[in-house]
Amino acid sequence: MYEQILKDLEPTHTRLIAVSKTKTNEAILALYNQGQRAFGENYVQELVDKYAALPQDIEWHFIGHLQTNKVKYIAPFVQYVHSVDSLKLLQEIDKQAIKNNRKVKCLLQFHIADEETKFGFDTEGVEDMPISDILNLKNVEIVGVMGMATFTDNKIQVKQEFQKLKRVFDALKKNYFKDNPSFKDISMGMSDDYKMAIEEGSTMVRIGSLLFGKRTYS
Repeated sequence: MYEQILKDLEPTHTRLIAVSKTKTNEAILALYNQGQRAFGENYVQELVDKYAALPQDIEWHFIGHLQTNKVKYIAPFVQYVHSVDSLKLLQEIDKQAIKNNRKVKCLLQFHIADEETKFGFDTEGVEDMPISDILNLKNVEIVGVMGMATFTDNKIQVKQEFQKLKRVFDALKKNYFKDNPSFKDISMGMSDDYKMAIEEGSTMVRIGSLLFGKRTYS
């Protein structure tokens, strides 16, 4: 399945983030040995443990809901945080990145789903976002946006939610990041809908179950 997914992503140069949460180090290494380097994790302690045990050239992406008091544990090594849903969190990532003398790539998460359980900035209030405060931070690099579609079989709804995130990206790019070549990523699409996400402009898809099988929780 790994090769097939890469084949699907190749025409658009969309990046595969292998979602390895709850998966064993052995399972991650098996994919690593096929050439995969970008892996996504949802839980801070699990990510810290895996970072210590696995090859150091893995590019770790934090994709779950991140609490400000946990940032310090992953700031020394995490390359991307997809799930930045508040200015407070972004400021904490910046603070911890400064302490570690490095930059962390961040994506602004937007609430595109028809579910209250999802996190993110409001898509209707983009013009009200604290953009000047965000742009003043020195050790975070805003590289794009992220969103999670509604968990539904309604493909039209999912497509519309992806389109909504693309519009948010375009508005931010035009109004605030037009001179910033780093602002280029749209992280959307998972195992069930990644092909549709690619069609709607995704540059990063977060795929777990297609690669590793269904989730197992201890």
